[in-house]
This record gives sequence, structure tokens and C-alpha cells, in this order.
Amino acid sequence: MSSRHHTVSAIHGDMDQNVRDIILSEFRSGSSSVLITTDILARGIDVQLVSPVINYDLPTQPENYLHRIGRSGTFGRKGVAINFVTLDDGKILADIQRFYNKVDRFKNHDDRVMTTYEDSRFDAGQFDSKMSEQLASEAEDAFTSYDEVSETFDVMGLRENLLRGIYAYGFEKPSAIQQRGIVPFIKGLDVIEQAQSGTGKTATFCSGILQLLDYKLVQCQVIVLAPTRELAQQIEKVMRALGDYLGVKVHACVGGNRVHEDQRILAAGVHAVVGTPGRVFDLLKRQSLRSDYIKMLVLDEADEMLSRGFKDQIKEIYQLLPAKIQVGVFSATLSPEALDMTKRFMKKPVRILVKRDELTLEGIKQFYVNIEKEDWKLETLCDLYETLAITQSVIFVNTRRKVDWLTEKMSSRHHTVSAIHGDLDQNARDIIMREFRSGSSRVLITTDLLARGIDVQQVSLVINYDLPTQPENYLHRIGRSGRFGRKGVAINFVTFDDGKMLADIQRFYNIVVEELPENVADLI
Repeated sequence: MSSRHHTVSAIHGDMDQNVRDIILSEFRSGSSSVLITTDILARGIDVQLVSPVINYDLPTQPENYLHRIGRSGTFGRKGVAINFVTLDDGKILADIQRFYNKVDRFKNHDDRVMTTYEDSRFDAGQFDSKMSEQLASEAEDAFTSYDEVSETFDVMGLRENLLRGIYAYGFEKPSAIQQRGIVPFIKGLDVIEQAQSGTGKTATFCSGILQLLDYKLVQCQVIVLAPTRELAQQIEKVMRALGDYLGVKVHACVGGNRVHEDQRILAAGVHAVVGTPGRVFDLLKRQSLRSDYIKMLVLDEADEMLSRGFKDQIKEIYQLLPAKIQVGVFSATLSPEALDMTKRFMKKPVRILVKRDELTLEGIKQFYVNIEKEDWKLETLCDLYETLAITQSVIFVNTRRKVDWLTEKMSSRHHTVSAIHGDLDQNARDIIMREFRSGSSRVLITTDLLARGIDVQQVSLVINYDLPTQPENYLHRIGRSGRFGRKGVAINFVTFDDGKMLADIQRFYNIVVEELPENVADLI
């Protein structure tokens, strides 16, 4: 493709972590318009502007199709997936259609070497019904019944310093999966927890782990396995943040980093290890990672972990762990093959399925402002800030260029603002976020890249200067992925061209966004 003058990037598992980070950063920034990769990037990588996805080769497992075409989160995403199908691919294509209960028409054009798959979006209803059907097909005596729902974190019996970490991270009310999934885990039960990506599964198992650790014993007591380096590192960050007041020592052991560095950190002592199966197995075999005190094993994105690609490694790791161990399995989907695998190392697990329609925007008042022209948004924004007494707020725009432009415009009007986007290095981002958290600046302007990572308790207002390009990002923007019950106000600037997206958002979340009332000052 390069020889035909296409600007392409390529990424695969043999590259070290630094190289992968650079390539992904370039792709996110738009420096390259095409990314060629393997299933390694089917999960955990969210690039907002991707359209289309092309399966040059069909996936070898039907469940990977879902993760490829929309980052498990396909649920409602608009886009196009094009599948190249040879004669030999007929069986896997049929398997994919059967797996997702979707048999659509294909149009074959004699004048094109292409097959177009019509209406290839994954349907949320199909997801829910498939998961229910899958679980219902299992014998009831294979599972432990557990129906308790905890509507607040305070009633879960969590350590005080864990609660401090949870609230400092930005959670006010547990999500549906957290309401049902944390308590059985901290009671020592094996669990299978399934919910759509972005519903708080990571915080669910991290909270359970942090509750059960013995902090006086600086030995590895839990292993969390994830299919990709990037996901493992994300989990490490969440666990470290939630355990900030507990003094948790957690380390990510992933390929691409030096084994000697892992060995040095493990020798110094950690409470928890998050990692990819290959590196964790290697360290267990070397006895650099000792299993003597390990009492928990957690599999994230478990459908991938229990597929043929990782299945043997998971078995080998499990065999090196103590006989009595608690197991947690977390995933958006679980194939029958993966579910069958769980029987080999789980003892009557509690099973929890949270459906898509249980996502909540409760507690967040949402409004829109009709703005006739794009050019008038700035005046509307400044009018709001002159009218309202706002503690702190976040403004979302859709491009890095607009972040810089809006920052300059607001600064020139004497507003104290900070700006953050993907081009800034990590140190600069940390400094800016620290200033914003401390209240040195009242306004943070950013893009969707950071919609999931902004955790500031004092934020009372989110403004979508630009509506998100995908409905599911609306959720992440207006409440710190935080659909988790955060109280506040969201104001959406809507031009004529935004009408369809606003309608999509309302339909996606089954909500009504009302026009901004005159008494908005009383709501903030």
C-alpha cells in the first residue's frame, strides 16, 4: 500500500510497547489514515473517527468479529464494516452470521471484486438476548444464586480508605454491574460477570480485589490477566487510583518491556500483578513471580482469554497457582466454548448479566441550546459563563485544533482556562490536570480522547460545544464515564447540522434532552 502512495501505519504483537504507543498516537492524531493490524487491537483501542473497518481476512473466531468492527462497543455505533470473502471463507462467514443471529442479504456485483455486507451493525437487543439465552442454556445447578443489589457504595461493607479512593476517582453511585458484582466478589465467591463495555466492569473487580488484599503482606496475592498490553496498563492505572489511600502496590507485567525490570519490581514486593498471559506465565515459570500467596485470579475480556489463542496459556497459569483460589471472569460476551472452559476452574460461580438498557444517566440534568450558526457558539458560551456561578466545568470539542482555538478565544476574554488533548505528553497532561483539580483553573477544554479520564469531584457543568460524533461517547463525556450517577448539568450546543446526532443520542439512551430553561442558574 505504501508503494501505491497510501499513508499507512502497521502494528502487531512483536513490536515493543514504546513503538506501539508512538504508532497509535500518530494514528489517533490523523498523521496516518490507515492502520493495518491483527486481532491484538480488536479490543481496548478506541479511535473515534475510524470508518470503515475492513476485514481483509475474516477473523478465525466469530466472537472476534464483534470486537473488530467496533471495539466491543459496536452497540449502536454507526459505521461500515466490509468483509473480503473468498470461497474458503464461506464457513466462517456462516458461523459469524449464526453466532450473532443475523442472516442478512449479500449483494454481489459482477463489476467489483467486493462483497458488501448490508446493515452490519451489531444490535443491542441481539446482544442481550444472546447472553440471556447462553446463560439460560446452562444447568441451574452449575451456578450459585445471588440476587442482592447494593444501591450505594456505602452499604457494601468496603474499607473506609477504599471508599475514599472510589469517591476520589469520580464515582458517586455504583453502576448496575457494580451494584450487583462487587459484593459477591468480596464474599469470596467465584463470579462470571457480563456487561457491555463501558459499564464499569474494571472498577468492579478492582474494588473487589482492593477490599480483599492483606496490605501488611507485601506479596503478590492476585493476578489479573488481560489480552493486550494496553488493556493491562489501563487496569493497573485504575487499580492504583482506586487504591490510592490503601497504599496498594500493583505492577503491570506485559510483553514489550524488559523482563529484568519486572523481576526487580516483583522482588521489591507487590500486592497485585496485572499482565498479559505470556509474560505472566514466563515470570511464574522463572519463579520471579511467586504463587505462594496468590488467592485470586481475574480474567478481563474473558471471551478472548478463553478462546483458542490464550486457552492453553490460561490452563498453564492456573496449574501453577494454589489449589484453593477465587476466580473472577469479566467480559462483554462469552462464547459457549469460553463458558465451557470456565467449568474447569470455577466452583458454582455467581453469574451476573447487565443489559444495555440498564445504563443510566440518572442525576444529570441535560439541556440543549439551539444555535443558528457555528460562529455564534463562542458568544453563547461566554454569555453562559457571565451569567452562571460555575465551580468548575469541562468543555468538549471534536478536534485538537479547536481546543487550541477555543482556549485562545476564552483566555483573551479573561477566562482562566486549561486545555488538554492527545498531542500533549503525559507529564504536561498530569500538570494540567493537577492544576484543574486544585481549582487553579475553572474551565478545562478537551476532546473525546480524555472523556473517560477526567475525574474531578467539583465539576458541576459539562458543555458539549460540539456534540460527540458517536452516541456512546455522550455518556462518557457528561459524567466521567460516569453515567455512574454523578449529579450535574450537561448543556449541548446544537446547530441545524447537529439535529440528527441529538436525535440519535436521545434514542440510544432512551432520554429526552430539553431546551435550556431561563432558570438554569438555579440548577447548577
